[in-house]
Amino acid sequence: MDGGSLPEKAGLSGLELAALLEQCFPSLEIKLAEQLSVFKCEGDEEIAMLRDLLLKQRSTERDIGHWLAAMIARRAIEPGHLWEALGLRNRGELSRLLSRHFAPLAARNVNNMRWKRFFYRMLCENEGLAMCTTPVCNQCDDFNICFAEESGESRMAERRRDCLLQAARPVVAGGWPSEPPQGSAIAPSSGKASQDSVSRAEG
Repeated sequence: MDGGSLPEKAGLSGLELAALLEQCFPSLEIKLAEQLSVFKCEGDEEIAMLRDLLLKQRSTERDIGHWLAAMIARRAIEPGHLWEALGLRNRGELSRLLSRHFAPLAARNVNNMRWKRFFYRMLCENEGLAMCTTPVCNQCDDFNICFAEESGESRMAERRRDCLLQAARPVVAGGWPSEPPQGSAIAPSSGKASQDSVSRAEG
């Protein structure tokens, strides 16, 4: 998550994030409560509305349901696909997460609308407002926006590829990676060989 503190980007207070890490990753023995306690979760009306919608429709109680609702609501205001903003590998993972932890809400997305659009449509309906210009989706001018394919490369895969490419570059005196020689497997002129190497490494 680029820019800002980790708790703020996650939509949690510092203490909530410390509790999440301690509960979900106990083997790491992370002791961050004192350091993270200074971070507060700033209020935002749009985030709060979406968080409340998720909380009312959650099927996982206790802290996990609360933490997920807060994180999803916060990451939903980021640009791009929601699954990307959450660090997931694809839309399918997001759909499964929502079906497991927010089953009543996920079940209402019967037409497989893009999740961000679906959330805001639900918010509008709850307020008695109409986000859509027509009552029938396939007659709406925004159909391709609401139901467009949500494909792309996950951020984790992108960072992994960058690390592999960086590690493959030769190091010269002084510790700085040099420009790859022409004709080498990682030179720009032989992009196919480089891509094939990375694909195998990622597989």
